[in-house]
Amino acid sequence: MNIECYVINGRSKCHDVCAFSSNFRYHWQIIKHQMVAECAMKSRFGTLYGKVCLVTGTSRGIGKGIALQLGDAGAIVYITARTLLPNEYSEGSLVETAEEVELRGGRCIPVKCDHANDEDVKQLFNRIKEEQNGRLDVLVNNAYEGTWDIFDNLNVPFWELPPEFWDNTCNVGLRSHYVASVLASEMMVAARQGLIVNISSGGGLGYIFNASYGIGKSAVDRMAADCAVELRPYNVAFVSLWPGAVKTELLSEIVHSYKPGINDVRLVRMVEQGESPEFAGKAIIHLATDRNIMKKSGRILWTSDLANEYCYTDVDGVPPPNFRSLKVFLSITGHTWLAAITPSFIKCPFWILAVMTHKF
Repeated sequence: MNIECYVINGRSKCHDVCAFSSNFRYHWQIIKHQMVAECAMKSRFGTLYGKVCLVTGTSRGIGKGIALQLGDAGAIVYITARTLLPNEYSEGSLVETAEEVELRGGRCIPVKCDHANDEDVKQLFNRIKEEQNGRLDVLVNNAYEGTWDIFDNLNVPFWELPPEFWDNTCNVGLRSHYVASVLASEMMVAARQGLIVNISSGGGLGYIFNASYGIGKSAVDRMAADCAVELRPYNVAFVSLWPGAVKTELLSEIVHSYKPGINDVRLVRMVEQGESPEFAGKAIIHLATDRNIMKKSGRILWTSDLANEYCYTDVDGVPPPNFRSLKVFLSITGHTWLAAITPSFIKCPFWILAVMTHKF
């Protein structure tokens, strides 16, 4: 093979090419070693090793399950609730959640915070900013205080309820989500990266339970969609996450405390077939590590659909039912023989769900 060398300003062109090739190989070796080290670190400590996460409303239920999963994945997890220490009046506490996270090898920082109090929330974010050098990678807005109010007033028209009922169901769970998102976005926009997740539900599709519940959930979904528009130029994603029926301690207690009836029977079936409180946490881990997360920003995402996309199961190794599935719908409504012969892949298309929410 003949190699022609051109001399320019006293230097051989081959010399420049060889020098470039040598430098490229040197830098590529450094990058490769860094990538290997990073993979080894994540393999040893978790896929979210070094990430800073905040989960609100974590003394029990979905919030606690999400914190456990994020801790398992190696993140530094800040958790909030109003109950710091165990007591006879509450069914969970921040300290108990933190201890469980750390027993599983995670790192958890419990912070007592009333999300109805803006000053508490500002102090929380100032603490994270100071302790983590301004870093916050993931915010999960989960805090909600209106569950018992909702179920204690099923089928009660809104005009028969005091105006304070709105505050009980939409202050912590809607306004609080917005306040936390504002403060988190300040940090994430500065870093040009981050993920905000609103925990919502199918209550945003149409009427369920009562008026204020559906209004609140619909607004939570719209918050994610509209805030995502303004955050997109800064590479910060904002999504709304819909778990299915979740087997939380509180929901299990509620559905078994009401008189038998067709609606109650369906609700009991949904909960019994539902997902664990940790399933949503698995979804958030995959979202937080998705390099193409901005393609999902502004969207409503179902935990069961994400499980199909990212190929993971619940903590018991079994995928929970997908409530868009016709098979699942028939099973819950008591048509078991039809459910038995219906393929599980037949699902309600998203365009039908969009039509259901059309207001024109």
